Amino acid sequence: MSERAALRRTPRQARSRARLVRVLDAAERLLVREGVAALTTTRVAAEAGVSVGSLYQYLPDRDAIIDSLAAGYFAKLEAAMDELVRAAAVERWPDPVGVLIDAFAALYRTEHGFRALWFGSGLTERTRAADREHKLRMADGVRGVLVALGLAVDDVRLERACRAAVLAADALAQEAFRRDPEGDAALLEEAKAMLRAYLGVVTGRTG
Repeated sequence: MSERAALRRTPRQARSRARLVRVLDAAERLLVREGVAALTTTRVAAEAGVSVGSLYQYLPDRDAIIDSLAAGYFAKLEAAMDELVRAAAVERWPDPVGVLIDAFAALYRTEHGFRALWFGSGLTERTRAADREHKLRMADGVRGVLVALGLAVDDVRLERACRAAVLAADALAQEAFRRDPEGDAALLEEAKAMLRAYLGVVTGRTG
C-alpha cells in the first residue's frame, strides 16, 4: 500500500500537497501524544489548523489517516533497506545480522509515530494487509543483502528463511521497544545471536 493509494485523491497543487503534509504531521503528533484513538478527523483537522472539509478531500475517516501514516512509515523502512542492499553490493560486512538490526533499531528510536502505531490496537484491516506486504519486501531486502555479500545462493529456501527471519526479528524488536523506548539492549543482542545462528545454518556458515 503506497501513501498515495491510501488517499481518497492525490493532491496535485503544491499548496494542497503542503496542506496534506501538515495534516499528516498533525496526525503523527496526536498519535505520539495520545495514541491511535485520538486520530479522529475532527481532532486531526484542529491540530493541523485546517477545516474538516479540507481534510475530507484526502482523508475521509480515521482509517484513512491510519493507512496513510502507516504507508509513510513502511516507505521509510523500505527505503532504508534498499540503501542497505546497495551498500552490501560494494562493502563487506563481517556481521550482516548486526548491521541490519542496529540500522533498524536506530530508525525505531527516532520514528516515534511508527512505534505508537506499531504497538497500537486500532490498526485497520488495510494497514494489517499492508504490513504483511511490507514484511515480504523487507524479507526480500534481507535476501538481497545476503546474496550481495556472497553469503547465500538465491533460491526458494533462502526466500523462506528470510521471511521467517524478518517475522522473528519483528517480534523481538517489538518486545525490545516495549520494554525500553531506546530498545532493550540485552534483548536486541539475543535477537542478533538467534538470527546469526539461524541464517548461519541456512547459508552454511555456522561459525
